[in-house]
Formats: sequence, structure tokens, C-alpha cells
Amino acid sequence: MLRLLLKNKGAKTKMIKMVALDLDGTLLTSDKKISERNERELRELATQGIKVVLCTGRPINAIWPYIEQLGLTNVDDFTITFNGALVIQNPQRQILTEQGITKEQLALLHDFGAEHKFPLDVLDFESVYPLTDLTPSVYQQMLNAKIEFIPTDFQQLAEHPYSKAVMASQPEVLDQAFAELTPEMFEHYHVVRSQPKILEFLDHDMDKAVGLKALLAHYGWTFENLMTFGDAENDLGMLKAAQVGVVMDNGLPAIEEQGTDVTLNNDEDGVAVFLEKYFN
Repeated sequence: MLRLLLKNKGAKTKMIKMVALDLDGTLLTSDKKISERNERELRELATQGIKVVLCTGRPINAIWPYIEQLGLTNVDDFTITFNGALVIQNPQRQILTEQGITKEQLALLHDFGAEHKFPLDVLDFESVYPLTDLTPSVYQQMLNAKIEFIPTDFQQLAEHPYSKAVMASQPEVLDQAFAELTPEMFEHYHVVRSQPKILEFLDHDMDKAVGLKALLAHYGWTFENLMTFGDAENDLGMLKAAQVGVVMDNGLPAIEEQGTDVTLNNDEDGVAVFLEKYFN
């Protein structure tokens, strides 16, 4: 069911200058494609001067085909990557903002993985480091992206900022991992289930809204000028912060409650359906 809040919609429509979109479960169909209808509508918005921004937990190399498909290759086009930790200009890969997590901060998570026999991959802003002193990870097979994987013992990790750490496994294994997390870990990390088979650990104050705030400021705008689309826990920050936060119908009920609107699911062109109605 599509719900549109039409009260004062005319005034709000004029305020929206940026549309930010999650990928998996939102803009992408179940077979990981951007539909023709979604592409057409987003390209049309761009011709009207509205900035279209992809917001993802992945590095930019892993989503470049989507960026090209939408034509987001101008010098003033940016992407929110690593769930907000890196805001990067698309064609020249210039960094607007970067906020990482230290190796020392990751030690608690590493010890947790060792104690409970969970896998862990640590990502900086260029490569992925599957931790070889823990249970073997399947993240490389799952990500299937053009990014370098460098198997590394935790003690051998360099002392530089990292974007996040990832546990990749079957949903029931991650259910168990989440249940075992201690209060201390929630104090140290922002923990999000970005996909059924991926549990992510970010800096405690990091989410997509952080990166979007920096990008909006770059253009001289605020959250009042933002519309967002999402479906999962790692989208909550931007859904709650935006003037219009649109949740996909395939999102969990708890996620739907945090948005302003709900649209059709990701296999029914939910993004395009909402945009067509909202900006008509």
C-alpha cells in the first residue's frame, strides 16, 4: 500500500533539493538491478536540478555501474559510502569528508569474534582485510565487487583509520552474534543489520545521516531540503533526519514507523512510483 502525506505538499516539494537512496532492498530489485522506470524518473529529477545521491555501505568501486547507469558522473555528483563514513566525489574520487574508526577501537570486537568463533572483515577506505586469526569469512564471495581483499592477522593491521567492520554469515549465525553482544559493545559501536547476512560495526556516532549532513552543507542546504528512501536498520538515521523519509513496503514494520511515508516494494518500482506522485 502506498501512503502519501499530502498536507502542505506544495511547499515541501519546492524545498526538496536532494534525493538520497539506499541500494539493496530499496532502489535495486531483488536481482540487483535498477529498473528502467526508476532510472528514467531519477534522471528526470536530475535534469530539474535535484541532486540524486546513492547511499550505501559499499565502496564506490563496487557500485560504479549503478552510478554510470543513472548518469551521476558530473564533477558535482557525490556518493555516500561506507554508511556515511566517506563522502566522495564520483568522477575524480575526491574526498569531501572521511571519518573512521581506529584499530584500538576494533580490539573489543576482535576479541568478541575470537571468543565466540565469529568471522570478521575490517574495511578501510580502499581495501578489505579478512581477519585470518578468526573463523574464515564468506564476505568476499558475498560482496562480489572490484575491491582488493588482503587476508591479515588482526595484530598485523596497520594503525590507520578504518571505515567499518563486517560479520558476514548465515542469518541464524548473525542472530546468535547479535544476541551475544554486550552493553559495552553498543557503547563502542553503531551496530546495524544492513542485510540478513551482514552485520556491520561502525564508529558509535556514524550513520548515513552524518555523511548526508556534510554533503547538504557543501551545497548550502539542510535536512529540510532532503528526501530519503530506505528499508533497513542502516537507513534509520537518514529516514528520521530528512524532511521526507520514504520507507519501502518490504522494510520491517519498525523501520516503517520511523519514516514519513511508505511506498511500494523494491520489485514494484516503489521509488519511481513515489517520486512520480510527489513531484507531479
